[in-house]
Amino acid sequence: MPGNWAGSSRRRRLPANWEQLRAAKHRQNPDHICHVCGKPGGDQLDHIVRGDDHSLANLDWIHTNVAPYCHRKKSSREGNDAKKRVSIKRPPERRPWLD
Repeated sequence: MPGNWAGSSRRRRLPANWEQLRAAKHRQNPDHICHVCGKPGGDQLDHIVRGDDHSLANLDWIHTNVAPYCHRKKSSREGNDAKKRVSIKRPPERRPWLD
């Protein structure tokens, strides 16, 4: 697997009818209008809301390997949001030499 797919289980978690879902979404959005920027030419089918909801309502096209690279921006934003949610403040360490 190339690049970012290395070590990922994402491809295995796609439903058996993934190609039929792609074809159905192409019929709904033949210009592949990107669900992030609204411009045509999206080159990859993306989950609008992250996770494993593979319903047609949660799938649409996004620019991944072509400018304006919306998938990178979306993934970065999702990752930063996830970090904020799990960020835990540690209590200050006791430093006896400062007492």
